Amino acid sequence: MTSVGGLHADHAKPDERPAGRPTSSATLTALLVKMLRHARINAEHDLLDVGTGAGGLTAIASRRLGAEHVTSVDVDAYLTEAASRRLARMGLRPEFLTLDATGPIPGDYDRMVATVSARPVPVSWLRALRRGGRLVTTIADTALILTAWKDADGGATGLIERDWAGFMTTRQGPDYPPGPDDLFRAARESDGDEVKPGRYPVADIRDSWEIWSMFTITVPGVEIDFEEKPGQRTAYLAHADGSWARAEAQRYEPPTIHQGGPRRLWDDLERIRTWREVEGGLPLFGCTARISPVDGTIHLSRGRWSATIG
Repeated sequence: MTSVGGLHADHAKPDERPAGRPTSSATLTALLVKMLRHARINAEHDLLDVGTGAGGLTAIASRRLGAEHVTSVDVDAYLTEAASRRLARMGLRPEFLTLDATGPIPGDYDRMVATVSARPVPVSWLRALRRGGRLVTTIADTALILTAWKDADGGATGLIERDWAGFMTTRQGPDYPPGPDDLFRAARESDGDEVKPGRYPVADIRDSWEIWSMFTITVPGVEIDFEEKPGQRTAYLAHADGSWARAEAQRYEPPTIHQGGPRRLWDDLERIRTWREVEGGLPLFGCTARISPVDGTIHLSRGRWSATIG
C-alpha cells in the first residue's frame, strides 16, 4: 500500500498513522503482466491503462508497445505526476491524464486494461474502446476478471476468466466515502431475532474468492468483516436494508449464528457454500458475460444459472 485515506507515503511523516481505506498500491508485477496477457496486445495496438497507481503497468506496456501507444489515467493528480517523472527517468514518455475514469475519457483505444475494479462497467470505458477492441477489468467486490470484445452496438461480449485478481474500486475523489461502520453495530452488539447453530466453520470468506464473489453477486451491497483472537473466530455480515449476521466459534468448531433484519444473510451464505460442496464448484469462472451499451450492466450466464450486476 502506498496511500491510505488519501495520504501518500511520499508525503507522510514517520509518526503518522492515517485512518481509512487504502487508496493506492504498488501492484505485484506478476499481476500486472497477467492483466496485460488477458488483453492480448499486439505491437500496433493503442492501450488505455485505467488506474495509474505506481505506474508499473504503464511502464511494461510502454516497453512492449512503445510509449506513444500508451495512455494512463488516474483520479489522483499526484500519482500521474509521480509516475510521469518516474517513467521519464527510464526514457519512457507515455501520456498521463488526471481524470475520473468513470466519466468521459478522451481518445479511443484498441485495448483497455483496468487495475481498478468497477461495478457496473462505466459506459465511458465502452465509448473509449474501438469496435472490436478488448476490455480487461475486475468486477468490484469480487475476484472476477472480466474480459470482453466490443460489439457493433457499443456493448461488449466476453467471459469471466478462469483466473482471479482483486483491485481497489474506482473512486471520484482523493478518498473513498466513509465506511459502513454503522451497518455493523447491530451485528457486533445485538442478540438478534434468530440464534441457531451453523453448518460450516467460521472463516473470512474474502479469502475464498469463488464463494466471496458468488455471495456479493447474489446479495449485492453486503458488507463483510472478520475478527480472529486466540482461539476465537467471529465473522460479521451487514446490509443497508438492516439485515445483519454474526457467526462465533472456537477455532474450527460449529458456530453459533445470530441474525436480524429482513433477510437472513448467513443462510444465504451457507446455501452458496453448500452449493459449492455438492457441485464441486460454482458457475462463475468461464461463464458468458454481456455488457450493456446503455448503462454498463453486466449479464452473466452459464447453463441454467444467470445473474445481473448493475
